[in-house]
Amino acid sequence: MFDYIKGVLINKSYPYCTIECNNIGYVLLINQRTYANLCEINNEIKIYTKLIHKEDSMTLCGFKNREDRVIFDILTSVSGIGIKVAFSLLDEFETAELINAVIDEDYKLISKTKGVGLKMAQKIILELKDKLTKIDTSTEILSSKTNNLNISKETITQAQTILQSLGYSQNEYQNALEIACKKLEKNDPQELLKNVLEMLSIF
Repeated sequence: MFDYIKGVLINKSYPYCTIECNNIGYVLLINQRTYANLCEINNEIKIYTKLIHKEDSMTLCGFKNREDRVIFDILTSVSGIGIKVAFSLLDEFETAELINAVIDEDYKLISKTKGVGLKMAQKIILELKDKLTKIDTSTEILSSKTNNLNISKETITQAQTILQSLGYSQNEYQNALEIACKKLEKNDPQELLKNVLEMLSIF
């Protein structure tokens, strides 16, 4: 229903913040990491949103970036994971860290999150890994532009697949991916994804 809200931050009192847009104040439920990245009161801010509609309540959740919302959507689609646990996972891990833990099937690392046991961590890996790697990105868009022979085609393809799974189009991520590939000193898929996501949050 809402993709994002761009307006003036009127109030912030964890776990909520209020953004005024066109004379309407929107109260958003947010996690600790989003709260820590809020601007000062009375400054303009843009927050990505997700409306959770239940029989007895409606909750508008807020996220500092688009990929956090995508991961939140996937997490809350897993049976047994609600807003509280999904927020805990987003607080425990940066988006790239959580994705890499899933790709590496490191369920022990994920299970360290409050409210997530070993069985739930394994379930999260099954759900997330399938959804993050389901897109086919067979087009080579960087082969002649990276000028970095240390980066393998497989590493680039994995990054493209995950970025598209997070909702980024080729036009959105291409420049950031090219820059990250040129700067990367070794063939490290985790570091590549982390650097690209950091750049996309600034662009």
